[in-house]
Amino acid sequence: MIDGRRLIRLVEDDDAVRTATGTLLESWGYQVDAYADAESFLDSDDPAGADCILLDVRLPGLDGLSLTLRLRESGAKAPIVLMTGHGDIDMAVSALKAGAQDFIEKPFDGDDLVRRIDAAINSVPAAVDADDAYSAVFETLTPRETEVMVEVVAGHPNKVIAHHLGLSPKTVEIHRARVMQKTGATSLSHLVRMALKAGIDPEGRAPTSIAP
Repeated sequence: MIDGRRLIRLVEDDDAVRTATGTLLESWGYQVDAYADAESFLDSDDPAGADCILLDVRLPGLDGLSLTLRLRESGAKAPIVLMTGHGDIDMAVSALKAGAQDFIEKPFDGDDLVRRIDAAINSVPAAVDADDAYSAVFETLTPRETEVMVEVVAGHPNKVIAHHLGLSPKTVEIHRARVMQKTGATSLSHLVRMALKAGIDPEGRAPTSIAP
């Protein structure tokens, strides 16, 4: 924290996105240190010394997942939030497993980004608090909803899920909405975190206690 302001270290290779995101965060009262790649970030003075680290998943050289792993292996405690395109969700899921706090899909709403950062800094989960409650939440899903949930957690879009399960995209959309409602998940990243806590394999398999 600098002069009472929370410090965000932003790593984003796109100049326009980096400038716009930095300006947005500064308008909300954050102190922002911005970097164009992971290497310059790691070469900075005390890179892990921040209230939150905001990373793009796709970076030249060392990518967001590799950087997350390196930071956690070095003992860095600062919460990490990743910015990702839809096609990078599988990498973002891997980053959550490696210790990232959250991810947000591009293009994102500025207010939502600030909310995610605040939640990461304050370690505020979006819904269920007790770890052992996650499995119970997923057990409320029907077998078909469980199949759709596993596909969603694996990062598959509705059209791909429809093809895998022999359903129409509209039916998948309905099941997906029911999954979010029943679990109380407020975002894809929240659903992924809940699934990981419940022991659900984000590569596409559910534990035998949940699978139909």
